[in-house]
Amino acid sequence: MIRARLKRLARLRVQAETPASVHIPLITATDIAELAVQDSLLATLPVREVHDHHAGDWASRWLGRGLDFEESRLYSPGDDIRDMDWHTTARTGRAHLKIYREERQPLVHLVVDRGTTMRFGTRRRLKVAQAVRVAAVLAFTAAGHNGVIGATLWGTQDETLPARHGRMAALGLIEQAAAPCPPLSDPAPTESLRYGDRLAALEVGLPRGARLVLISDFAWLTDAHVAPLARLAARVDVWAIRIVDVAERGLPAMGTVCFHDMASGRRVWLDTAQDSVRNAIRTAFSDRQAAQAAWLARAGVRHSQVDSEADDLIALLAHG
Repeated sequence: MIRARLKRLARLRVQAETPASVHIPLITATDIAELAVQDSLLATLPVREVHDHHAGDWASRWLGRGLDFEESRLYSPGDDIRDMDWHTTARTGRAHLKIYREERQPLVHLVVDRGTTMRFGTRRRLKVAQAVRVAAVLAFTAAGHNGVIGATLWGTQDETLPARHGRMAALGLIEQAAAPCPPLSDPAPTESLRYGDRLAALEVGLPRGARLVLISDFAWLTDAHVAPLARLAARVDVWAIRIVDVAERGLPAMGTVCFHDMASGRRVWLDTAQDSVRNAIRTAFSDRQAAQAAWLARAGVRHSQVDSEADDLIALLAHG
C-alpha cells in the first residue's frame, strides 16, 4: 500500500514538473474543424483517370481492390498501349484507350510516426502535430470518397487502428493520432531496427492494392530499408510524406548552444555564431534529404515534403 502510494506521488510530481502543454492533444477541435474545410476543398478537385491497372503499376489517387471500366477516349502519346481499346480503334479507325475508375470503397491506410525525432518543433507546432494534420485531411478525404480508413501509430508502443468506413471513423482515427505526445527520454539502442519490422508488418497486414501513406520525418531511413520498402511498394500504392522543421534546414546564429540529438541521445556543443558551423549543418541536412529521396526512389516510393509550420495543405495533397 505504501509503495503504491509513493509511486502515485512520484507520478504526480513528474506531471507537476512537466509543462501543461505536453498533456494536451496535438491538435484541437478547432484545428480539426478547419482541416475538415480543407478536406471539402480537396474533394472538389477532379478525379484522375486510371490507365495502369496491372500489378505494380498503380496510378490511381485512391486505389482500392479493383477498377471499373468507364469509357474510351482517343489515344495520346505516352499512354500505356496495354489499355488500348482495340474494338473501338478498329471501328473508328483512330486509336482509343480504355479509361478506368477506382472502385467505390478503396482502402486507405495511414501511418503516423509519433517517434522520438518527430516530437520536435521550433516554430508553430511539433513535426508530429503536422503529421496528424496531414493525416486528418487525408482521412476526411478518404471518407468523402466513400473509402475504408485504417491507421498505424508508430510510437513507444505501436498501435494499429482497424479499417472502418465513414466520417466518424476518420474522426476517431484523428483523435487517437492526436493524443498528447510529450518528449521522450533517450531512445533505446535498438529503436532504429524497429522500422524494418514495422515495414514488414505492413507488407503482411495490408491487402494488395491498398493505398498506404507514410507520414514521418524519415530520420530512421537508411539504405537497409530500401528492400522492405520495395517489397511493400510491389503490393500496395505507397506515398511517403516527409515532415521537416525550418531549423533543420539551417540554424540561426544563437551563439554557443548545447544540442540534444533525439535519435542517438548524444549531446553536443556548437558555436552557431560561426558561418562555417551553420554552413556545415545546412550542407549535412541537404545531403541527408538527397539520400532519403534516392532511397525512396530506388524502392519505387513516390514522396512529398511539407514544412511543419505550413497551414495550407491543399497544394501538397492535391498533387500526391
